[in-house]
Amino acid sequence: MANDFFEAMTHLPPLARFAIALIIFLTTPALCQRVRLPAVVGLLAAGVIFGPSGLHVAPKHSEVAHFFAEIGKLLLMFFAGLEIDLTQFQRVRNRSFGFGVVSFGLSLLMGCGLGLLFGYSLPSSLLIGSVFASHTLLGYPIVQRLGLVRNEAVTVTIGATIFIDVAALLVVAICIPIHTTGFSTSGFLLQLLQLAIYIPVILIGLSKAGHWIRTRWNLSKEGQLLLILLTVVVAAIAAEAIHLEGIIGAFLAGLAVNRAVERTQGKEVLEFLGNTLFIPAFFVTIGLFIDIRAFADTVANNPGLVCCFVAIPILAKLLAAVGTQKILGYTRDEGLIMWGDIAAASSRGPGGCADCT
Repeated sequence: MANDFFEAMTHLPPLARFAIALIIFLTTPALCQRVRLPAVVGLLAAGVIFGPSGLHVAPKHSEVAHFFAEIGKLLLMFFAGLEIDLTQFQRVRNRSFGFGVVSFGLSLLMGCGLGLLFGYSLPSSLLIGSVFASHTLLGYPIVQRLGLVRNEAVTVTIGATIFIDVAALLVVAICIPIHTTGFSTSGFLLQLLQLAIYIPVILIGLSKAGHWIRTRWNLSKEGQLLLILLTVVVAAIAAEAIHLEGIIGAFLAGLAVNRAVERTQGKEVLEFLGNTLFIPAFFVTIGLFIDIRAFADTVANNPGLVCCFVAIPILAKLLAAVGTQKILGYTRDEGLIMWGDIAAASSRGPGGCADCT
């Protein structure tokens, strides 16, 4: 009986699946608000429930879902760059770099030590450390809703996120060739050169292009929307062309056109579409990849390894955030925001941060 039900769910027509997705996007935030949970948590849980580990409504490898999720991921980072106070960002860039170095260094060292402890090779252990070190902005929608985007601790953490992700990718660029064919100095130097060219081209080139188009073209609201979206996608494609993550390009694009698209109708429409459709699709799609059975089997077979893999990155980021918070003189709640990659303190609601009011 259960197998027949799952089989029927697997063969739902595309419009029926789309209708279920819209119902999830519509109801999940309201339900989460009732139980005082961030909507992000509910969307992730919905992905698990309706995905291959649950009701089989959505397959793990749906091209349409992954396309929506990819756009949502890029827009999430683009909005982060778009809403940063550039004056403040310039002022705290050294603080962002410092927090990034501390967080990356601690996570890399502790992750590498854990890998060596469990018998992995040095390149594999470094790879584990780079995964532990990498940051995300999954909690950014929560911070955005609470009006904390321009809080200095948030700006510092967003800047540190980009530094850390680039550093983690450089570690990967070293470790994978060592594992396959051996380390190539020329290949690594080429990666650094591409990075040194890419960042100013995006920041300066897109900024000048955006200013020129804004002053010379009289674009309609639809034209503004398409141009901004094209900017995000082009920056992401260029990043992937030099083996960086597309989200880094999207964030840099947001910084580049920050002032050019401020208070434009196209920006407002894109934010509406992103927050209503694409970004929720991103979080739900993450839930589709969570295999409950595989996770349970891993916990049963090697509970010590699983516990360490969960605890070590949390502890490393806690130490980095608390240390940076004390050095920079931030409040306890601001330190919690930094610790949770801009998510930990905000789940407690507006009372969780001194600057929420």
